[in-house]
Amino acid sequence: MKRLLQIGFKKVGTWQLENDLPVFNLEVEADSRNILYSFISNEEIYYIGKTAQILKKRMYGYQNPGPTQSTNIKNNKFIQEKLNKGDSVEIYALPDNGLMHYGGFHLNLAAGLEDSLVASIKPHWNKTGK
Repeated sequence: MKRLLQIGFKKVGTWQLENDLPVFNLEVEADSRNILYSFISNEEIYYIGKTAQILKKRMYGYQNPGPTQSTNIKNNKFIQEKLNKGDSVEIYALPDNGLMHYGGFHLNLAAGLEDSLVASIKPHWNKTGK
């Protein structure tokens, strides 16, 4: 987790149980796009993802997964299991500040970093991290 904090990740919200189901609460960055996010429990990184949509819409997908959304279904289950054990699940994020450019083109920080972070950190819930 220290590595994520060093590159600028910050806590933006939490997952909680309501009526035995995981529900997210975002304190900041809810409307940010092109954002990297991570699910952290007991200071351990469990998942790293990116989204081009606003963060609250992406979290809503995990909270209410559709029948064919395998990643959303899987992470919803994992989040619920952690919360049922009494563990906290926090949401950390690294927004794209729009300052990175190459040859006049904007570099999407989330798209550029996700694969490297997952390969290096190997979070438990990332398919490629197992």
